[in-house]
Amino acid sequence: MKLIRIKEVMSRTGLARSTVYKYISENNFPKPIKLGSRAVAWVESEIEGWINDVIHERDREQPEPNT
Repeated sequence: MKLIRIKEVMSRTGLARSTVYKYISENNFPKPIKLGSRAVAWVESEIEGWINDVIHERDREQPEPNT
């Protein structure tokens, strides 16, 4: 299991820091793990899972092309 910090989370998701924390407060994003009094990190696999869920949701919403 690998932990990643906020800059890596932002880089992988394309989200701004404020958006990450907004989504967390709305229960729409993985919660961080507290590492110390002023440090948090996310479980890499949970972030990857969130990204895959977003892609899956996008693909579900798109109508299939007529063939």
